[in-house]
Amino acid sequence: MTLRLFNTLSGQLDPLAPSDGNVLRMYACGPTVYDYAHIGNFRTFLQIDVLRRFLRLTGIEVKHVMNVTDVDDRIIRNAAEAGVPIGAYTAEYERAFFEDLDWLHVERPEQVARATENIPRMVELIQKLEEKGAAYRTEDGSWYFRLAAFPAYGKLSKKDLSGMEDGARVDVDEYEKDSARDFALWKAAKPGETSWETLIGRGRPGWHIECSAMAMTYLGESFDLHAGGEDLMFPHHENEIAQSETATGKQFARHWMHVRFLLVDGRKMSKSEGNFYTLRDLLLKGYKASAIRLALISVPYGRQLNFTFDGLTEATNGIERLRTFRARLTEGAFAAGENPQLREMAQTAQQNFRAALADDLNTAGARAPVFDLVRSANTAIDQGQFLAGDRDAILAVLKDFDSVFDVIEDHDAEPTRLALEWAEQTGRMANVAPELLARQSITDEQVEALVAERAQAKKQRNFARADAIRNELTQKGILIEDSKDGVRWKRK
Repeated sequence: MTLRLFNTLSGQLDPLAPSDGNVLRMYACGPTVYDYAHIGNFRTFLQIDVLRRFLRLTGIEVKHVMNVTDVDDRIIRNAAEAGVPIGAYTAEYERAFFEDLDWLHVERPEQVARATENIPRMVELIQKLEEKGAAYRTEDGSWYFRLAAFPAYGKLSKKDLSGMEDGARVDVDEYEKDSARDFALWKAAKPGETSWETLIGRGRPGWHIECSAMAMTYLGESFDLHAGGEDLMFPHHENEIAQSETATGKQFARHWMHVRFLLVDGRKMSKSEGNFYTLRDLLLKGYKASAIRLALISVPYGRQLNFTFDGLTEATNGIERLRTFRARLTEGAFAAGENPQLREMAQTAQQNFRAALADDLNTAGARAPVFDLVRSANTAIDQGQFLAGDRDAILAVLKDFDSVFDVIEDHDAEPTRLALEWAEQTGRMANVAPELLARQSITDEQVEALVAERAQAKKQRNFARADAIRNELTQKGILIEDSKDGVRWKRK
């Protein structure tokens, strides 16, 4: 099954497959480690995770390179204000970023490329651009890319740049989104700034040259897919194309994927609006990492996601339905035989799940047949029509689903515990929801002991004690479910 993915460059759905027939080579813009990443950042990383997981499900091997920008204007400014070297400053935020990825079950890329570890490649690329007449040095020792050297500039973002002022320059890493100017490739050293002594002078790289140099170092001069958030399309990705294709004369990336913005309660996320959230903020409010993951991938990458706490609650409830259903399948006793109708429904659900993802990673369309199957199978169990021979077919659908969505396996306790440890270490315990503290005050072993005591109390017809235990567990966020298959419990 071939994935058809919207290509920003062509403006249409194009098949995505390895150009060499073996491994799909993908570069995805990673974090700038100047602060803790927010949920808008993680929406992009999660959608890329969905992409690589689905490719693997269809039998395609991926070589995924992700950069870490560990030197730029903000990092230099913030490190100076903190009075620490940039390496010490960025180390904390890079470690936190990868912790957050692990908590969200985002797979690690095959190659992580740090800007500060690839300075020689950037210098070589700038030298190559100089040879082609596309890079020039200014009086202060900085180097710029001559935009006039690349007539196709704007082909990715489709911007009309006819009014571009020839020779105008910009040297900051982030600038007006509609401004097309000669951009900095290398910034001459300023007093007190981190810098490197190189063949093109003492200084440090501009933001755009970092990604071009690292992508081509690890994936070659031309590769299959470049991905990132839509905010990077212009000028960052446009600049990458200009400098890379000028240097090599080859197409930089055949396919471009851009993940749409995230809103929070219908508004742009910002600290001034009071709707700015990191992953850790949400964990400390008592939400589970699995629910955050599902909420952030519930809407396809090409559509804007409006993140709400109602949506997060809906994701939480959906995961609980899936987990409860799988437990019912694996722990239940069913009569021998097969129900042909159920097996056909499972096969159709599996086909529709894969077809939806193959259609531009339609995650919403992929969820629907799986939840429909769960509802139908639950009804069949209730009516005694579910047979032992149906179990494997249904479990196969859940396995496919979780190979991409990865929310059915319960890994939520560890992220919550680690987030609480982080809050204690950094003096943020005031941010922890009281109900989360209550839930964490009881261990699994203590829950099991109380559940066993409750069962014994019911056996002895001491219903007052049984009810008291249920109430105690409920107050600590533990839900008890009595069924014909026995007693199950789970944390809220």
